[in-house]
Amino acid sequence: QVQLVESGGGLVQAGGSLRLSCAASGRTFSTYAMAWFRQAPGKEREFVAAIAGSRSGGTRYYVESMKGRFAISRDNAKNTVYLQMNSLKPDDTAVYLCAADAADGGSSSSNSYFRSQRYGYWGQGTQVTVSS
Repeated sequence: QVQLVESGGGLVQAGGSLRLSCAASGRTFSTYAMAWFRQAPGKEREFVAAIAGSRSGGTRYYVESMKGRFAISRDNAKNTVYLQMNSLKPDDTAVYLCAADAADGGSSSSNSYFRSQRYGYWGQGTQVTVSS
């Protein structure tokens, strides 16, 4: 069982920055694929970014529209994944959820990292609100 706890959300003005953190349990965190999704009121859950586990080379994946503004990283010594968000816009307002796949064995297709079905563990989410 993997537990995920997000933090770092809050209220920020447009153009500002936030760094979200997700602390994970588990002894083999470095092998987990980790991802961030977001969900705004009345909208479907949306992929934001993912980072593969060590067996898959730690490759990073982004939604094209967010590439350059958002950056995902991980600190395996701290069992933590981060999402640095810059140049925030009101449309970025959402609950941001951390997700984990504890079985990233290195043979997955790249497209699978974008799909919520891949991830078996989810955090409760952290609210990000961007004011105009």
